[in-house]
Amino acid sequence: MEINDFFQSKEVMDFSRELEAVNLGPLWHAIPQLMHHEPKPEAVPYLWKWELLHGKLMQAAQIFTPDRGGERRAIYIQNPGLASVRKPWGWASATQNLYAAVQLILPGETAPSHRHTQNALRFITQGQGAYTIVQGERLFMEEGDFLITPGGLWHGHAHPGKEPMIWLDVLDIPFMYGINATFFEHYPEHIQQPERPDNYSSQRYAGGMVRPISDRKEHIAPLGSYKWKQTAAALDGLGAFEPDPYDGIAVEYINPTSGKPANPNIASWMQRLPAGFRGAAHRHLHSVIYHVFRGQGYTIIDGVRFDWSQGDIFVIPPWCWHEHGNESSDEALLFSASDLPILEKLQLARGE
Repeated sequence: MEINDFFQSKEVMDFSRELEAVNLGPLWHAIPQLMHHEPKPEAVPYLWKWELLHGKLMQAAQIFTPDRGGERRAIYIQNPGLASVRKPWGWASATQNLYAAVQLILPGETAPSHRHTQNALRFITQGQGAYTIVQGERLFMEEGDFLITPGGLWHGHAHPGKEPMIWLDVLDIPFMYGINATFFEHYPEHIQQPERPDNYSSQRYAGGMVRPISDRKEHIAPLGSYKWKQTAAALDGLGAFEPDPYDGIAVEYINPTSGKPANPNIASWMQRLPAGFRGAAHRHLHSVIYHVFRGQGYTIIDGVRFDWSQGDIFVIPPWCWHEHGNESSDEALLFSASDLPILEKLQLARGE
């Protein structure tokens, strides 16, 4: 008897159903689904256009305010490959481990302080004048700034400025939800009040990648805001050299006290694709969320071309072949966030 015929025989199938009835399971039937020869992610490559994201945020501004709803005016992206296996409005997933959203705050609004086990980051895409307050430090935000809020830190937002502000949020919500490690707490007094000078950590690191001697020991968030001016200078410094064949001119935001990623579970990069850049194809086990900060170009993911332009967000799931290109006469700038640190901690990071 052929092995497949044996597994489908009445004797084996009847016994497998007996096991199922008493909350047991037959590995001989399950192993093809439990142990793939290589990853088969449920998440799919997808691109959200800025016109759609911006339009929905403007609609939300007419319906919802942070003071009225008690939380953030944020619209998350839902990977269509994960939507059918997630609860509606529940486990919001851009990838299997990461959540991403666009958030809008208007002049005069306040988003109350809270804290949670999830790690969070913000990349400022539009506007200025608002601040996030993290552990008593007000960090005023400008376009191109990158800000972090590692898990467990109090944080809230307020906008004393004069124009709408929009940013990208990325958190490790799906990962924390999946391992049942979620804790959430509202700040007792609506929004935390300043306890340090404004932009304190940015001023301490005004010299770039030199650190105060008091930061020789590792801290969770010694630098809360990475200013665009310094990031741009770092990219300019690399411009005299050959770009990386896969990712162009790329830098990573790091914790200056440790050299590790700025956020414990989320790696964040800024990439510059020079005019005419054509990247080589590669793939890796970590998933990536991309936001187009400036310019236009394309990314081919598993043979499908996605053309992107300023403001768009797109997702590369794990183990998908992909390559970036820029056919325009101007450079393109891509901000990205990935779950690479999670895989590195589990000693599972892999690529080819």
